[in-house]
Amino acid sequence: MTVLVYAENWNGNFKKSTFEAVHYAAELANLMDAETVALTISAKDDPSQLGKYGAHKVKTIENPSLETFNNQAYADAIIAVAEESNADTIVISNTSNGKAIAPLVAAKRKAAFITNVIELPESLSPFTIKRKTFSSKAIARYQTESDKKVITITANAFEYSERGQSATAEAFDFQTTAPNQELTSVSIDRATGKIGLTEADLVVSAGRGMKGPENWGMIEDLAEALGAATACSKPVSDIGWRPHSEHVGQTGIAINPQLYIAVGISGAIQHLAGVNASKNIVVINTDPDAPFFKAADYGIVGDAFEVLPKLISAIKTYKAAI
Repeated sequence: MTVLVYAENWNGNFKKSTFEAVHYAAELANLMDAETVALTISAKDDPSQLGKYGAHKVKTIENPSLETFNNQAYADAIIAVAEESNADTIVISNTSNGKAIAPLVAAKRKAAFITNVIELPESLSPFTIKRKTFSSKAIARYQTESDKKVITITANAFEYSERGQSATAEAFDFQTTAPNQELTSVSIDRATGKIGLTEADLVVSAGRGMKGPENWGMIEDLAEALGAATACSKPVSDIGWRPHSEHVGQTGIAINPQLYIAVGISGAIQHLAGVNASKNIVVINTDPDAPFFKAADYGIVGDAFEVLPKLISAIKTYKAAI
């Protein structure tokens, strides 16, 4: 028996969510008394390092036609490796690419499909597992009798660690076909030099309370002091103060950091839907009746232009003393 995990890479490099997925697959395989096989496609990083997070074997696919993401071709590649490895259970990160791949894999394999998983299964027979639902407002318990399963896991939901074991990497020959090349990427615009929001443990976000894009330096300074990613509310990205790649919320990017700091954001339900899975929420707002305070773990009623400089200074002083 085998658990297959798709080890996603970005520009050829593995990120935190990759290691989380491999570690989760290894823990699941341990419960099932199975082997963990990882699959990489066009990875530049050393694939054998995935052994440190629990993979016993790594299958690598090097194909020039797959250097640009194609969900149809990638899904077929995963299915081909699953069949070759005799894997009934497939684990995929719940990233934007993972969301495009996983449904295709499940449909083509006629497998049970469970998304946004946050824990290891409570039971293997029947297979019972928890997932987030209703924009992370509730937890659902799913159960299936299917032998074949496709599971996507929520980013930052699992702690991972190195196990110290090694993994053997071997090439897997996969050739694309006309049907899985029906969709092609024309161009890709990548954000560079930033911490990815879905990967970030710390996020500093701001809204119209900053009064204009010229004041965003304070948000960036706070993020730099904390080693955090920057984000914004939908109105801010809509009026062009910040790029849409920073928009978090129901219609933007859903995040799950350890700490989310919201500055000058009222806390509309659409925004909360994308950030309420954060472990700790800190709200800074001049309006004591702002809805966001009801969802906050900590709140500061005050002017951001007075609070932020003091907060940045305190963080720098604390770090200098460590």
